[in-house]
Amino acid sequence: MRLVRDTGRLLHLKSEEGWKWKGRSVKLVDGTTVSMPDTPENQKTYPQSEGQKPGVGFPIARLVAIISLSCGAVLDVAIGPYKGKETGEHALLRQILGSISAGDIILGDRYYCSYFLIVMLQRLGADSVFQIHGSRKSDFRRGKQIGKKDHIVIWEKPKQRPNWMDESMYLQMPDLLTIREIKINGKVITTTLLNPKEVKRKEIDELYTKRWLIEVDFRFIKTVLQMDVLRCKTPDMVCKEIWVHLLAYNLIRTVMAQAAHRYNLPPRTLSFKGTLQQLNAFKETFLRTAKKRLSIMCGYLLKAIASHRVGDRSRRSEPRAVKRRRKPYPLLTKPREEARNELCGGAVSA
Repeated sequence: MRLVRDTGRLLHLKSEEGWKWKGRSVKLVDGTTVSMPDTPENQKTYPQSEGQKPGVGFPIARLVAIISLSCGAVLDVAIGPYKGKETGEHALLRQILGSISAGDIILGDRYYCSYFLIVMLQRLGADSVFQIHGSRKSDFRRGKQIGKKDHIVIWEKPKQRPNWMDESMYLQMPDLLTIREIKINGKVITTTLLNPKEVKRKEIDELYTKRWLIEVDFRFIKTVLQMDVLRCKTPDMVCKEIWVHLLAYNLIRTVMAQAAHRYNLPPRTLSFKGTLQQLNAFKETFLRTAKKRLSIMCGYLLKAIASHRVGDRSRRSEPRAVKRRRKPYPLLTKPREEARNELCGGAVSA
């Protein structure tokens, strides 16, 4: 746990000025889920979805991560059950707000566009850029007009206090919140970057398109590093398995940052999968190389990593679907032991 945070923080702090956005650190926030073996211990701590029958589903854990936009390092992660009180993405994010520093810009999807969360970020000295929540409507005829589909409005504090917030904390929250709203390509983006002379409308739009990178980072962690389905059978070992995967991810990102620094490239333009392939290809060579020649081999490795570039993939629109068909087996609709007993008794299995 500490190693993941330390490696991520050090890598983020060493980010070059050219890797930042207008000289400021941008941090991505989002949540994801992982499944694990169906054991009584795992089910107790990370219960399966309520829509599944007992013995049929798998335990699910929810993760909320803070990831550096500049270098891709995982800065902090909160882990919790998928269901239950205080297990949502907002609740988990509140556990790791200490990883946000003054001057940061927090980039997230519409789920994080919350009055109270934006206030909490402001108190930390951080700005936010979120897509507007679906329950909130924008009227660009109101507020202070600063450009086409670009205005500053005042949000009022919600009348109802959230269950997680005590009365004293609610009373300390400001009654009004100044927010800038812009609309581009049919999306309304909210931000606390209010000065149009310092941050133009188009720049906010371009920044928000980079939010998708955290989805790609989760794909690297879950698919490339195979953390999507965990293997450990107890909750303690599940947490350790998650942190080991995240540490491996940060170490790979560290090597990518070294290659980017040597060849004057932004780390986000290097291929994560290509880096992993090069590390595996060089592994045996490093084991056979004399100590005095290791620095030379490291140079060859960094050069090979720098040669694996990815293009500018902003604004991609991909269907949330897979091409590969499932195998022609029916889904199990009852516990495996029960289905096995029915087969042994001559009954037809589900």
